[in-house]
Amino acid sequence: MKHALRTSALSTLLAMAAAGAAASGSHADAIGEPGVPAKATRTVQVDMTDGMRFTPADVRVKQGETVRFVVKNAGQLKHELVLGTEQSLKAHYEAMKKNPEMEHAEPNMVTLAPGKTGEVVWRFTHAGKVDFGCLQPGHYDAGMKGAVTVAALPAVDRR
Repeated sequence: MKHALRTSALSTLLAMAAAGAAASGSHADAIGEPGVPAKATRTVQVDMTDGMRFTPADVRVKQGETVRFVVKNAGQLKHELVLGTEQSLKAHYEAMKKNPEMEHAEPNMVTLAPGKTGEVVWRFTHAGKVDFGCLQPGHYDAGMKGAVTVAALPAVDRR
């Protein structure tokens, strides 16, 4: 029994590590890379509520832009904002449901106690869509998710 629990926990942690490595910004990854705070071109304020919503839930940025997300937990429950692909968010969420007290910190996420504020600074290197969600058990299923639409730059402006 202990061996089965250890194996299950190890499998979950390996899946989380893989999802975290993908989300933390390899060049092949579609969501971008951690941003340098001094290079942030703008700040987006995001509120998280116990109504299982982000405000705003839709954000538009330009390819190459570095954005500072100042995230406030306006609720009475713990919430988090995690940037990722829909697939990586779903995998991470399943791991969180199995291990709800798991603590983790990656540059693509911020986990906040009620009333607290934190930030994520992210550089969006690829055009397309980057999803975000709260992966606390029950929250993602309740609709606590959103998206960043990354507009492509004209070919001459890409850096």
